[in-house]
Amino acid sequence: MKSAKILLAIVCCLILVGVSVAKKDDGCVTIQDGLIEYSPGHYLAGTPIQVGYDPFGYNYQAHLFNGSYANVYLGRDGLPPYEGDTEAYLADNPDAVSKWYWPYRDVDLEMKWNDAWLSNKDCDGDGALDRHYGFASYIGSGAWETNHMSGGEGEDHWTYFTKIIAVPGDAELVGGIWYTADGTEIGPEIWGSFATILEVESGAGATYVSPAGPGFGKW
Repeated sequence: MKSAKILLAIVCCLILVGVSVAKKDDGCVTIQDGLIEYSPGHYLAGTPIQVGYDPFGYNYQAHLFNGSYANVYLGRDGLPPYEGDTEAYLADNPDAVSKWYWPYRDVDLEMKWNDAWLSNKDCDGDGALDRHYGFASYIGSGAWETNHMSGGEGEDHWTYFTKIIAVPGDAELVGGIWYTADGTEIGPEIWGSFATILEVESGAGATYVSPAGPGFGKW
């Protein structure tokens, strides 16, 4: 279970994609328009984002990721998706072995997020899928994400699930813990603007439940 927590600690924010494109009359460009492309330097650079899953496991339209932990990052680093054959992959992409996330390539990761975390539109005109649209930062935006990781086989199989939320605008960070304005604990700080509100580990059950509540609706 410690390995799962370590993985959680290094799961970064989702990879942004996008280039400058013309807006529609409603002020937004959508994935369906076929105009938002993967960023320069990405393995799929110059290719429009499509509705549905891409080769790495991202489904930007549906706010989902499902695949190898390494595939969260490989595309951004200009590398092809990892498909399970380590020897064959490294034969073609030897630089991958030096990436910090490579040791976690056989960890399965499922992520879900809401529109505030990462939208499937560009409404602010920056050429990328919007984050915390209408807010200066994630704080107060109502953004949330879930991570569900699993790995190992047989008796060594493990799972780890967590819920993460952007803290409200009046939250206070004290000693690495976020609290509501009335002093109720929200959860441990993660990535600066966020708090963990639920952790569930195989064999241990719920190892953390926010005293302020583990649901998304109130945030």
